[in-house]
Amino acid sequence: MKIFKYPSKEAEARLLSIINRGISFSRKDQLSVSRILEDVRKNGDRALIRYIRKFDSPSMAPDSLKVTRKEIDSASKMVGKAFITSLKRAIGQIESFHKQQIRMSWTNSERGGVLLGQIVNPVDAAGIYVPGGKGGKTPLVSSVLMGAIPAKVAGVRRVVMVTPPTKDGSIDPHLFVAAKMVGVDEIYKAGSAWAIAALAYGTETIQKVDVIVGPGNIYVTLAKKIVSGTVGIDMTAGPSEILVIADKSAVPEYAAADLLSQAEHDALASSILLTDSMETANAVNKAVEVQIKKLERKDIAEKSISKYGAIMVMPDISVAIELSNRIAPEHLELQIKNPFEYIGKIRNAGAVFLGNYTPEPVGDYIAGPNHVLPTAGTARFSSALSVDNFIKKTSLISYSKDAFFREAKDIIRLAETEGLGAHADSVRVRLKKNPNNHKIQTK
Repeated sequence: MKIFKYPSKEAEARLLSIINRGISFSRKDQLSVSRILEDVRKNGDRALIRYIRKFDSPSMAPDSLKVTRKEIDSASKMVGKAFITSLKRAIGQIESFHKQQIRMSWTNSERGGVLLGQIVNPVDAAGIYVPGGKGGKTPLVSSVLMGAIPAKVAGVRRVVMVTPPTKDGSIDPHLFVAAKMVGVDEIYKAGSAWAIAALAYGTETIQKVDVIVGPGNIYVTLAKKIVSGTVGIDMTAGPSEILVIADKSAVPEYAAADLLSQAEHDALASSILLTDSMETANAVNKAVEVQIKKLERKDIAEKSISKYGAIMVMPDISVAIELSNRIAPEHLELQIKNPFEYIGKIRNAGAVFLGNYTPEPVGDYIAGPNHVLPTAGTARFSSALSVDNFIKKTSLISYSKDAFFREAKDIIRLAETEGLGAHADSVRVRLKKNPNNHKIQTK
């Protein structure tokens, strides 16, 4: 990794190249995904099966699209007891965290004769997209948990999971076990943009949903962006990213391992270290060189580190925090002596990991908070996937006769200022029907 001194023109240029990589889609990809979405919208199962056969499972039969109860039940015999133990711990802790996010309906009657409130309801149906992961060879179990658990905690009646099948039409049993344990109601063997289309528009086999969440490749992300508005989505997530702030108390090997934990995701992933110590900068750089050679996904990590990695030596930790706020990273680690002293200064980050023994993978799998996080600087205005993504809030308004007359003239005045006469008339007609109340209440 290249080491920069900050601030400097060279450091600024590197930062801009990382920050500006953003979330972008080529016109060709947009046209291609739009055609797929429209095809599935018009032709339903026929189009869906055609895409599955072409790109995933050549022999997929229409009646195999929906996963059967038998397939789900038999999966438990195909996974180890140790996996079940770890899964139970993760589920329990993720559920516990998300239960703290539950919102309640409320009413308020502080103004005489006026009752105001908010009704909180879950959406009726949610779609959880679970990526295939290396052609189905590496089941992304955590995606099942992070998508389905907040939906169930929110009270969603129908939780639907879609995930691409392998070439022989199967799905890894670990995904089935995870889905069963968190209460997923339906599972379908479909992936990519055509699965998003099926969830958004519905087909003969898959009923449409109200919200779609979950990570995916560029085609999944673009499909979600296009159908947003037809359904709710969590976010349009870009490549993964991590920013580690470290001082002399940091363990170089830890910092290096954490930087590489994101670099191995994608050649477009970014890994940045900010430190107030040149000694730490050099030590972490050497540790990265040693560790990267041992990675199974070495080629991906090397491309990521080469193009979107950086080590920057800062004047002090406070300057590092301010630069972090500007970058608004998906994952922010504070490997510094007193990390809790800086919490109040952090404004923009998807998730913050405090101390040398809180590496980013703790959040990915088991800590409790959701790992579906805003990327590409969008932590400036958006948040992690949560129970809020699966609820809608309805305003409740009730005025008594006296309360209405008390505020009637103000309503008319504001409506007429906007040139909306019919709005004013809907109030005025009530005044005319009740002239005595009008004289008394609007003084």
